[in-house]
Amino acid sequence: MERDFEHVMSVTRRGLPLCATTFITVRLFPTSTIELGKADPQLHISPLVCWLPSKGVCVYRGTLDFTWRYPDVKAGWRRDVCVGKNTCCVEEERRVRANDRVYNEKFSYADNRIKTSKYNIFTFLPINLFEQSQRVANAYFVVLLILQLIPEISSLSWFTTIVPLVMVLTISAVKDATDDYFRHKSDQQVNNRQSQVLIRGKLQNEKWMNVRVGDIIKLENNQFVAADLLLLSSSEPYGLCYIETAELDGETNLKVRQALTVTSDLGTDISKLAEFDGEVICEPPNNKLDRFTGTLHWCGSKHPLDNERMLLRGCVLRNTDWCFGLVVFAGPQTKLMQNCGRSTFKRTSIDKLMNTLVLWIFGFLICMGIILAVGNTFWEVQVGGAFWAWLRWGLGNSIYSGFLTFWSYIIILNTVVPISLYVSVEVLRLGHSYFINWDRKLFYNQRNTPAEARTTTLTEELGQVEFIFSDKTGTLTQNIMVFNKCSINGTTYGDVYDDFGLKVDITERTPCVDFSFNSLSDPKFRFHDSSLVEAVKGGGACVQEFFRLLALCHTVMPEERSEGELVYQAQSPDEGALVTAARNFGFVFRARTPETITLDEMGHSVTYQLLAFLDFSNVRKRMSVIVRNPKGEIKLYSKGADTIVFERLHPSNEELMYTTSEHLNEFAGEGLRTLALAYKDLEEDAFGEWMKRLLYASTVLENRQELLNQLYEEIEQDMMLLGATAVEDKLQEGVPETIACLSLANIKIWVLTGDKLETAMNIGYSCNMLRDDMDEVFIISGHSSLEVGCELRRAKEQILGPSSAKLSATGKSFSSTSDSVFEETIIAEYGLIINGHSLAQALEVDLEQVLLDVACLCKTVICCRVTPLQKAQVVELVKRHKRAVTLAIGDGANDVSMIKTAHIGVGISGQEGMQAVLASDYSFGQFRYLQRLLLVHGRWSYHRMCKFLCYFFYKNFAFTLVHFWFGFLCGFSAQTVYDQWFITLYNIVYTSLPVLAMGLFDQDVNEQFSLRYPSLYRPGQLNLLFNKRKFFTCMLHGVFTSFVLFFLPYCLCLSAIRDDGSHVSDQQAFAVTIATSLVIVVSVQIGLDTNYWTAVNHFFVWGSVAMYFAILFAMHSDGLFSIFPSQFPYVGTARNALTQKSVWLVILLTTVVCIMPMLAVRFLKKDLHPSLANKVRLLQRASRKQRPQEQSLRRVRRTSSRRSAYAFAHQQGYGELITSGRNMKLTVSAQSSAPTNKSSSWIGSVLGKRGGVEEETGSEGPARDPTDGIGAPGGVARDPTDGIGAPGRVAGDSKGGIRAPGRVARDPTDGIGAPGRVARDLTEEAEEGLVAEIVT
Repeated sequence: MERDFEHVMSVTRRGLPLCATTFITVRLFPTSTIELGKADPQLHISPLVCWLPSKGVCVYRGTLDFTWRYPDVKAGWRRDVCVGKNTCCVEEERRVRANDRVYNEKFSYADNRIKTSKYNIFTFLPINLFEQSQRVANAYFVVLLILQLIPEISSLSWFTTIVPLVMVLTISAVKDATDDYFRHKSDQQVNNRQSQVLIRGKLQNEKWMNVRVGDIIKLENNQFVAADLLLLSSSEPYGLCYIETAELDGETNLKVRQALTVTSDLGTDISKLAEFDGEVICEPPNNKLDRFTGTLHWCGSKHPLDNERMLLRGCVLRNTDWCFGLVVFAGPQTKLMQNCGRSTFKRTSIDKLMNTLVLWIFGFLICMGIILAVGNTFWEVQVGGAFWAWLRWGLGNSIYSGFLTFWSYIIILNTVVPISLYVSVEVLRLGHSYFINWDRKLFYNQRNTPAEARTTTLTEELGQVEFIFSDKTGTLTQNIMVFNKCSINGTTYGDVYDDFGLKVDITERTPCVDFSFNSLSDPKFRFHDSSLVEAVKGGGACVQEFFRLLALCHTVMPEERSEGELVYQAQSPDEGALVTAARNFGFVFRARTPETITLDEMGHSVTYQLLAFLDFSNVRKRMSVIVRNPKGEIKLYSKGADTIVFERLHPSNEELMYTTSEHLNEFAGEGLRTLALAYKDLEEDAFGEWMKRLLYASTVLENRQELLNQLYEEIEQDMMLLGATAVEDKLQEGVPETIACLSLANIKIWVLTGDKLETAMNIGYSCNMLRDDMDEVFIISGHSSLEVGCELRRAKEQILGPSSAKLSATGKSFSSTSDSVFEETIIAEYGLIINGHSLAQALEVDLEQVLLDVACLCKTVICCRVTPLQKAQVVELVKRHKRAVTLAIGDGANDVSMIKTAHIGVGISGQEGMQAVLASDYSFGQFRYLQRLLLVHGRWSYHRMCKFLCYFFYKNFAFTLVHFWFGFLCGFSAQTVYDQWFITLYNIVYTSLPVLAMGLFDQDVNEQFSLRYPSLYRPGQLNLLFNKRKFFTCMLHGVFTSFVLFFLPYCLCLSAIRDDGSHVSDQQAFAVTIATSLVIVVSVQIGLDTNYWTAVNHFFVWGSVAMYFAILFAMHSDGLFSIFPSQFPYVGTARNALTQKSVWLVILLTTVVCIMPMLAVRFLKKDLHPSLANKVRLLQRASRKQRPQEQSLRRVRRTSSRRSAYAFAHQQGYGELITSGRNMKLTVSAQSSAPTNKSSSWIGSVLGKRGGVEEETGSEGPARDPTDGIGAPGGVARDPTDGIGAPGRVAGDSKGGIRAPGRVARDPTDGIGAPGRVARDLTEEAEEGLVAEIVT
């Protein structure tokens, strides 16, 4: 827990251990002292600090961190740490008394108001100006403004600087204020939610922000929890309630919380609740979502509290009519808000580069000023001194003259960095943001959700992303499980065949099975194979036993809201899908009690006696129930991972097992989650004996779990196989294709999820991020730092080899090793999966570099069971060490911290609330839109911004440096070449609109080819289009142009004469000639730089030239001279100069000399070393000249021996809860007959083992253009001219063109591969033949 005190110190609370010692780390800054508020004899301080016991003061030098410890004393619950005059109260434990606001207010606990905005009405101006002052250019222009106010050195008016500066600051401030206004609105929306609070013995509606620590509030079904509450009582028996924690950890399965017995008796009696005065003593606020430690003191007794008693803010109450809770943590101190990172001011890499370039330009400006000042000093000594007496300058000496000249030239030459640059950049970013908002292809029709750019400062950074950190649930998946297929007694069901016996692909138009025979069926359930319904109706024993098992063996809780309207509350979406399937096929689960399960079997009500429940665990990977049917037969029904169930089958099932195994392989190859089903008939005597041993084992204190597992293992033997189920974990539309395309763009995607390891692996295979043909998938699951370090180093050694791993361990990163090692890391494919407790160890200082090295060497990285804070730590790790642009995408409150930490945060408007969207920089409705956001909008924005900056610096160097050359011919007098109006209007009118049009609308490649060739994204990641080298190139280009612009007209006009024999080369005519040449040259230059012409471009470019001539002739006209003779003294100059043929010849020659060298260089570069964008542009032009040909793609399914171990739940099952009856609403008779003995937990928490599921890798692609560059993911039937292959492994081919990693059977003319193993490098030369062939 961290607190800042006026930027003086930070205190980090490292947790409250159970022992009697507390550790606190304090960072001390220079000129500070520290002392304890209370004397402490056991103070231990680092030897770097000098401790003076007599004064109670710690004296030190420099900035340092140190730790002290002291014993916790019962009497005092907080310690005061004083730094200078600032006092920090470190909360060691929290004391909360119910219904006593006066007592609780003494501790100054935070209220329930949340704040995600950065400013308020008082802090906006100073904070915003401080943020804008971080731009070096803004400070630079303030200094220039001050200089311009000094008349001795200024030859330009002060308003030429202050007006643009105020405009820049105002525009930026308005934009920031608008963004923060919407944050304020969202905060108010949350803070103004209503909640029922018990105040002075009555329930009153209060806003969330008025809720205080110690209040008792009432929640009703489907309401969000307002604060972190201690559950007191609920409508369910034994004080149980059910919550959904999707906002916290992304899991939509229900979780159970239970109130203490002493408080559950309070019920809904308001008088008893108002008299409740219990005091909670617990841990201070922290971000641990899965841990809570405290004690309730009430009526002289102490009652231990843990996380199972808490309802955290962000949860939703489900399947519970009402509950009451005591507020323990509120507002920013809730665990949800503790996991939310701070809102930071995000700046792009181009912003940071521009700050550096401004410093360099300022240094260049200083150098030019010094050169000209020195020149002025020598000129005054040798020439100018003779005029002092006549002109009465009163300078005194030449050195003083040089000093004033230096500052004069600083002012004149300041336009090398015009302030209009920053205004233009803001306008461009705003325009690019609106293009995203207006893009109909980013609009999600199902939820009527458009894309939204919530910030306007990061658009070009969308074109430079190297790492994407994605949540799983709700981001990659829909979190919807669908019963897809099954195998019963050796027969598969679920496929649809035509009249010729050929399998037909199932689409939305495929007719569904008619379930009208079942009045209790779920109308939302869809199944397409009618043969299964016929088999059920036909009374097949195996088929009916199959669905009977699904209806009996589960932990689902039914809720019948009205007659026939059943709602299932499932601990896992998998179980819900299976029970719903049984319901539709005639075996309806209606009700349960602790001893019975009631089904509706084909219209007949049947009640089974529940004898035993053998619950699921990650070790067992199966669950079983033992029931007695109405005939008195005892049956065991079991379902679980196929490998586990097959080992426990009767030998007579061997043939059926092999057949079912083949079906399971087929299901797994399609990416379905599989599950095997079996049953067993039990003898009465044998079961009675086993039951006695089970009851004994459930009551022993030592080795209880081992004894129970042995008994479970004993009875789950010699079972009879029924078949298998196949459930589809629905991905969002287009997720595999999007991931494949982004991988082709060299974007690394890491999945950070709160789900269990097995579920995360299933999605990894479903998205084709994990594949069977990977060389190795490393699973890091160590519990200690030593174990995790060994596992990571072993993985690194396996990837790099022993020698390279040792080299890296000595301090050299793997990226600095030989090229052969780098090639090996690309050719070989590895995956890394690490769970939350191992990640916590790996993020320590001594292991974080090893973790990062291994992760970057792997093609796929999945972090599971991670907390929201760990997500942010992983993002921060990559930001800090890789210096790459990161993007985080998620849809829940558990993703907020990650979204805020990344360079770019993207929120998905999903089913888990709007928390992620409110904290994000960009938002849209589906993960697949990320592809278009990055590869189209992001790449275009980066391309446009870079071209804009290159041209802007070029035109301003060309404009400004003419003054530098002129200084050598005017006696270094700080005289300007151009008149003042041209200097003022050059960047505002003459050249601003054309460059804005190019920056807003230019496209090097259209959107279709941008998506077709993801490799075009690579230059942005490498920062190739605008960097320091590009800047120096533009600078040299501008210097050359300025040199030609000045000296060529100077030399030609020096001896030129008019038609009447008079000289042309007066100063005003010379200035008009240079200015006209400059405007024409920069206009022609931007015309050559523009790739995509629109009507706006034409209007702005040629309109600006026309505007120049119109204003030029107007300013030199007789009319303006007669009105403002002092402001427009050069009457007739433009008319006299531009009517001479020699002047136009000079302008033409100057334009040609300025443009031709650059034109020749570009032509040779494109001809000899064309970039990929140049080649694709040729393909684009060629595709316009020929009609696209239709190309069919066939769907290829991956076969695999790998099957899922099926995730029953994300945690221990509900078996013990169900059989204990604590979750049942019993009648009086049922309560009297219920057993009184309550066994403790049957199955403890155990470590998950590795499990997985194979997902389908093929996917259909659209009909393709013959020049198409990227195939659809998976193996496809390829057109011979297809440019880019599909994801897979590449069989090397001598005619292959450009190929990226893959292992796909390739067409001989295939051009570009896709992700996987590389047969050879991606080379641009190989594509030239393809381009030449198409052009020909």
